[in-house]
Amino acid sequence: MDPPNFWNPTLGLFFAGYFLAFLSIWQWYRGVWPLPLLVATAFLALHIEGTVIHDACHKAAHPVPWINQAMGHGSAILLGFSFPVFTRVHLQHHIHVNHPKNDPDHIVSTFGPIWLIAPRFFYHELFFFQRKLWKKYELLQWGIERSIFLTLILAGIKFDFMNLIYNLWFGPALMVGVTLGIFFDYLPHRPFRSRNKWINSRVYPSKFMNLVIMGQNYHLIHHLWPSIPWFEYKIAYEKTKPLLDLKGSPQRVGIFESKEDIFNFFYDLLIGIRSHSRRRGKVRRIINMFPNFKIKKFLLKIVNKTFIGSN
Repeated sequence: MDPPNFWNPTLGLFFAGYFLAFLSIWQWYRGVWPLPLLVATAFLALHIEGTVIHDACHKAAHPVPWINQAMGHGSAILLGFSFPVFTRVHLQHHIHVNHPKNDPDHIVSTFGPIWLIAPRFFYHELFFFQRKLWKKYELLQWGIERSIFLTLILAGIKFDFMNLIYNLWFGPALMVGVTLGIFFDYLPHRPFRSRNKWINSRVYPSKFMNLVIMGQNYHLIHHLWPSIPWFEYKIAYEKTKPLLDLKGSPQRVGIFESKEDIFNFFYDLLIGIRSHSRRRGKVRRIINMFPNFKIKKFLLKIVNKTFIGSN
């Protein structure tokens, strides 16, 4: 695949996201649009910027390096993210897919229920500093972007527009966090066991989903060839499908294919804390502290059914 053209769909998404964000703010002060429509507009703005920052971190958003960087930082500011944190942490995810300690997205997907997946993205910032992942001026860039975030919050308190921030930024950002968590992390990588590059992620072909989540239903294609821009995932999949068939790559969403899949999905939906061992681990040690034998036996049975590591 060739690099994207100067004028490409990702550049269009970048400008569209900012247009929708300012449109929602303008309509907020006009007082004409109902609140659900304002929230939906703000959500759409942040949702499409999620694809921009993702492609930018892989240098696939734009062929001109400084424009690619500008798109990454610009989308990060609108999302309330930090582009250096997103980039370095996400690249670690690519290097260590499904590794229980070294894949930061593994924690996001397997350390609690799906409905609480968005707050777990804060772990990325901790991971960034724990592993000292920054390079060159990235720590300074992190400081600038976090200063912008803090300045906006303080301005909101000082000039009394925190209601706008709550309704058109924090609320939609939480919704986008759930969306990204499900479609970028949880669904593509479940059941979270394999580290083989051909089967550590999956594809679930769908024209509708390809449009709604901007290609992330072809997530395995992205992991195999991360420099491909999102709007070419489907094309790449169609060209490489015989190879994926040969390698046994998962090509279905796989939630309701077996009783085990169904049980694990509903477990993740409600509880989602996974053990990486049948015989040891923190979860098992906590359960063994229960005084009631029947409860202990029941919980250990669940651990054995949902564990995602080796023995």
